[in-house]
Amino acid sequence: MKWLVRLLFIFAAVFGLIIGALLLMPADKLGAILAEQVKASTGRELTLSGDVHLSFWPVLGMETGPVTFSNAPWAGSEPMLSAKSLSVGVDALALFSGEMRVKRVIAESPVIRLEISDGRGNWVLGNVASAKQGSDSTGSSQQSETAQITLERLEFSDARLIYLENGKVSMDFVDVDLYASWPQVSAPMDLQAQMPVPGGAVQVDMKIPDLPAFSSGVVTPLQVGLLAPGGDIGFEGRVNLAGEMDGNVDIIANDTHKMLAAFGQGGVVVPRGLGRIAKIDGQMTYTRDGRISLRGMTAQLDDNRLNGEADIVISNPPQVTARLNTRNLDLSKVSDTNTIGSTSGSASKSESSDKWSTDPIDASALSLANASIRLQAESIAVPGITFGQSDLTLDLERSRAVLKMHPASLFSGQLNGQVVANNRNGLSVGGDLNAKNIDLKEALETLGDIKRLSGKASGSLQFLGVGQTEEQIMRSLSGKGDIDVGKGVISGVDLDRLMGRGSGSGGTTVFNSLTASFSMKDGDLKNDDLLMKLDNFRADGKGRVGLGARDIDYVFTPVALRANSGDGISVPVRIVGPWSNPSIKPDLTKVIEAAAEGKVKELEDDAKQKVLKKVGNELDATITKTDQVEDALKKKLEDEAKKGLLKLLGGD
Repeated sequence: MKWLVRLLFIFAAVFGLIIGALLLMPADKLGAILAEQVKASTGRELTLSGDVHLSFWPVLGMETGPVTFSNAPWAGSEPMLSAKSLSVGVDALALFSGEMRVKRVIAESPVIRLEISDGRGNWVLGNVASAKQGSDSTGSSQQSETAQITLERLEFSDARLIYLENGKVSMDFVDVDLYASWPQVSAPMDLQAQMPVPGGAVQVDMKIPDLPAFSSGVVTPLQVGLLAPGGDIGFEGRVNLAGEMDGNVDIIANDTHKMLAAFGQGGVVVPRGLGRIAKIDGQMTYTRDGRISLRGMTAQLDDNRLNGEADIVISNPPQVTARLNTRNLDLSKVSDTNTIGSTSGSASKSESSDKWSTDPIDASALSLANASIRLQAESIAVPGITFGQSDLTLDLERSRAVLKMHPASLFSGQLNGQVVANNRNGLSVGGDLNAKNIDLKEALETLGDIKRLSGKASGSLQFLGVGQTEEQIMRSLSGKGDIDVGKGVISGVDLDRLMGRGSGSGGTTVFNSLTASFSMKDGDLKNDDLLMKLDNFRADGKGRVGLGARDIDYVFTPVALRANSGDGISVPVRIVGPWSNPSIKPDLTKVIEAAAEGKVKELEDDAKQKVLKKVGNELDATITKTDQVEDALKKKLEDEAKKGLLKLLGGD
């Protein structure tokens, strides 16, 4: 028994001497020993500055001053880890059973660079990889491969996290506070992080259920929750070592403006109806080249609900390809620039109702992304107009949008063609459209507050307008077009009554057809070939319609086809004044002028006939036309000359 006590005493003394020697050893010597051991185990350089303090039981620990840990040989020259101070502790008792239970890793102001290239991660240490490669030949290497490592507490404060892919920085976060825990090999790894952003802070909560599988490159489950100013993002699915993900995503934005600002897009203003308040969910796939695919997507954007699929390439600006469908899409307030939470329901009106608005048009939304979006909807409301069932394609590239209709339902008819809005060098709008069976009254009343003309119209229109306000665009309009209207009605003009009794006030005129072509320049529409056909009349028209000034100066000239033995009686009607209240009345000046011209001609004809009759009597001939006078005169002179000659010769 005495020998056992002595043996234990000797072991204790030896252990105490070793501990004492280590404690008495200078800090630089301790640092050198630790650096050599780290390099032997990992193949990386560990550089320690300042004092090194050790603890031995129950936690084998180390506290240092400034520290750096070198990068992989194939990675960049910057260290993988650097920090102002580092504290590391492992469970001393667990080391005897071959387990590495890290009790703590605490770093102050660390800079962590994680790099991946050709499927290799710089966090995979060299000697560990070598051990795995040689696991089939030696038992020790097999033991190294299966050695269990756990982490109870990882804490970084005021950290900078940099993630590089193939030498390029894809993420760089500063002022990050990070906490992670992986207490058991079979337990999930939990990670929480927080970083400041404009408007507050972003908090990340991530869980990897199988960390060993993830670290070895196997696709593993992943749960992520992200809370940011203005909203939150949730993901549950699978992930691999390259950061590629596949799973269900939920995005809730209670204030999209704040949420975009938190992610560095503070200058973006989302139009009303396109998601100032948004909820998006679907099956998401993310690949390492920055592509996001959404399938089975449902998007609630303000009061609009859309379904479909989308592909997004993360770039500046983003590239979006989508196919969407919806029932009723309300974009009637898309130009409203009021911020969320504003109680102002309407913008101030500097113009009266009979003038175009001079408020600036904000077309900055055209620069949000490059996109190709197909949209099918039962109805689409835009400022001032509501489309019916429509199939549209929107192509957006460098602040230029092209909306193609194939077809779109509008004013109870159909539109084919395209409309373009270009904001690259100031705003311009243009289009090339073909219309079929448009309700003319509905269209004119909506576009120009004109309520007197109705019917079904077909036609074409090419137009271009430039300006930053409605008024500037309408006053600059140029282009051309034509219109063909079937049976229709003009309110306020009764041509039957006008032609019959000379009063054109009140009543209506029903016409059988109306055709016209027109040109536009500087906001004025001009036409000179309008033709309207009625049962008893026809009407020609020409004049100007002020698209910019919202006025009209136009003359209709109806002709009574059955009057005056079929030659017709015409009574021009002049429409002049503002669109909201034009004056419509017969142009009696032209009627009087026409009548006077007819009377003068009648008098001239009567006098001419009397002269011709008198000349005929004198010449003893029948003369009805002026060109017969010369012939009759020649014949008379010849006859008189013959008579004189015969007398001279003594004949009869």
